[in-house]
Amino acid sequence: MKEEITFEDFLKVDIRIGTVIEINDFPKAKKPAYQLKIDFGALGIKKTSAQITDLYSKEELLHKQVSAIVNFKPRQIANFMSEVLILGIHNTEGKVVLLQASKEVKNGEQIT
Repeated sequence: MKEEITFEDFLKVDIRIGTVIEINDFPKAKKPAYQLKIDFGALGIKKTSAQITDLYSKEELLHKQVSAIVNFKPRQIANFMSEVLILGIHNTEGKVVLLQASKEVKNGEQIT
């Protein structure tokens, strides 16, 4: 378990739901990855890189809603600027399983 945090610390993390609207291969990534564009409604369209090629095809990801942290500082990954962090869980084989809402919600809704 990681270090204990306060509720105020948790409130600093802005986790939102968005819909994947574009997927491209990311050949310059160190590990196989996609470059994604995600629609977060009023927050706009944000870009990210995700190492999720093992379990998700581009066709399967298109129009899928995902959970992401949207208030990290942008991060340079190879020749690409990642603006958000998609949330997932490493399964027993070390592959990322995406976290998502159990029902469709409006893009940009905050996870609380």
